[in-house]
Parts: sequence; structure tokens; C-alpha cells
Amino acid sequence: MNHLFIKPLDVLVLRGNKLFADAGSHGEALMPPWPSVAAGAIRSRMLADQEVNLTDFASGKVRLSAEFAASLGSAAAPGDFRVSHFGLARKHDDDSIEALFPLPADVVVDEQGHATRLQPTPLDASLASSYSLPLSPVLAQTAPSKPRSGLWLTAAGFSRWQAGQALDAAHWIESAELWKTDSRLGIALEPGRNTAAEGQLYTSEAVALQPGVGFLVSVAGADGLLPQSGLLRFGGDGHAAAITPCSAALTPPHFADLAKAGRFRLLLVSPGIFPDGWKLPGTDPAGRWHFGQSSARLASAAVPRLETLSGWDLALRRPKPAVRAAPTGSVYWLDDFQGQPEDLAALLQNGLSLTDPARRAEGFNAVQLAVW
Repeated sequence: MNHLFIKPLDVLVLRGNKLFADAGSHGEALMPPWPSVAAGAIRSRMLADQEVNLTDFASGKVRLSAEFAASLGSAAAPGDFRVSHFGLARKHDDDSIEALFPLPADVVVDEQGHATRLQPTPLDASLASSYSLPLSPVLAQTAPSKPRSGLWLTAAGFSRWQAGQALDAAHWIESAELWKTDSRLGIALEPGRNTAAEGQLYTSEAVALQPGVGFLVSVAGADGLLPQSGLLRFGGDGHAAAITPCSAALTPPHFADLAKAGRFRLLLVSPGIFPDGWKLPGTDPAGRWHFGQSSARLASAAVPRLETLSGWDLALRRPKPAVRAAPTGSVYWLDDFQGQPEDLAALLQNGLSLTDPARRAEGFNAVQLAVW
């Protein structure tokens, strides 16, 4: 596994799926961006370093060296290259890199700063519910309170979450301490004339990361091939970002302990593209999840509203097909595990199964495991 720290040199234009329509439209920034942004930027830089034209690469007119061909493959069939982790991070004064994580869906922080965990609980038979799993994620609070949003776990906080330990204000950070948005005013142009279109003013958001804040990217299948310095064209409009190698490997859980306990939590650390909506790929009609040579019962899940993913294909110069995905931070509780610890370790290395090889290379369906 190779790790890179990406530090923007300017604001970033990170667009989502919303198009500009009527006059006065507002384009919101997508923060954090999808892992495909990092995958596209790094793969494009690798091809540029080999003096390869992206259009020629897309049409299959380029013959890469054996090692680059094995890593990058082709536009239609990516090779071994895969983003295994992508997320916000911050660089400290000693040059160490700290990975940051959105607050998992099984943790609720109230207005007073108290963190409460959702607990999978069997509901009384007298309670009717459309929830289809055996256990319902229940939030047991002593008093009703509105949840806070925009919180990120520090590396120490994430380690405590993985271990099932209590969290407090020392373990999370406000998004305002990581980035701010900068509203920009624009005007549409008349096609072919370069003159302003009447009544076509719009606003958009640019993202300004705070000092020391950037992105951590972990890449598999590209040993010795990744750029080690220089710049990337990152996000919309090709704004510059500097890249440096780093050692920021995330501490994995003890897979043997999880297997012995027979149950664990699974966290999506990138959006999950699944054939059955929110359900983990490989879940049978009886609610049992199969992966590798192992299986476990899908006991409960906390999945926020599904999101829509798309993007722009740099090589083919066209939009990518839109797909529905379970959002980053979704949590699944699994019990009655039957299998080997090696299959649990493979989940972190390879992610959940994904039929689209391009989306797999881009880093979707990445997971982390935790005790339950």
C-alpha cells in the first residue's frame, strides 16, 4: 500500500450532481469529494508523466510499458490500481499525517456535547415497524435533544470508536475547523460569441481548506509507479494541489478477536454501490451476508438517505452514469460470523465486491471494521 498527502495550493471547485438551471442558481460544493476525484487526478498524472494523451489512452491507441499496463489497464478495463482509502487529513508540525473520519451513523452527539451510541435492540412484538432486519438501531437518551452535524472524528477518536469505547469532545472536530466555503459570482456566456448571456447570473461555492488540512490517499496496485512530488490537477477547473508521500497507515483491528467474538461492526469509509440499494452485496434472501469463504448474519444497519453518484470521465470526455449509493459513515452490525479471520482482513484490503471495475478502481465500497 502506498500513501500520498494531497495539499491544495488554492481553493478547490468540488462539484456535486446539481446542475445550473434558472437564473440565480446556486452550485453547492461537495465536501468531502468522492474518491473518484483523487483516482482520476492520480491516474491522469501517471499518464502525463509517461507523455500519454488521455484521448489516445481512451481509444486504445497507446501501448504502455508492462508495469504501467498492469497497474492502469485501459479506460474500459482498469488494471490493478485501486484507491483503498480517501479522506480528509491534517499535517502536524512534526510532519505526521492524521486521518480524519466523518462521524459514523451509529454515534449521535447532542447540543450539550454528549455522545450516544445506537444500540441494536429487538423490538417488542406489539410494535409494528417496516424495518426489515432482526434488530433495530435504538437511540436511548435520557432527554430528547437535537443532534449536532458537521463533526469529524480525530484519529484517536476513530480508534476509540473501533474499540467500542466512549467518545467525548476531545475526539471530534468541527468541519468549520477543517474548511470553509467561498461563494463566487459568475455569469453564463453566449456559445461561440464570448459575450455575457442576459439574465444568467449564478453563484457557486469554492472550498478553502484550513492550514495543514489536505487529503490522505492510499493506493494499491501501483507500487513504485505513483508520483512522489509535483502537482495534480484536482477537482473542477483543474486547481493545483501538491503531493507528497507519507506513512499514514490506519491501524487495523485484531481480526482474530473479531472472528472469536463472532460479531462486528462494518463502516463504509467511501460510498457503497450495492445492487440491492442499502444491503451489503452478497446478502441472501434470509438476511445472511456472504463474503469470501465466510458469512455472517446482517443483524442491524444505520444507513442515512442514499446519495446519487456521477462524475466526469476525463478520458472519454462525457458524464459518468449516475448510480445510487449508501453514503459514507453507514454502519452495519453483523453477528453469527462463520469463517476465517483472513476474510475479514481481505475486506479492508479489497473492499466490498463491486461489479463495475472502474468504480472499484476509484475507491468506492471501502470499509473499516470495529468491535461490537
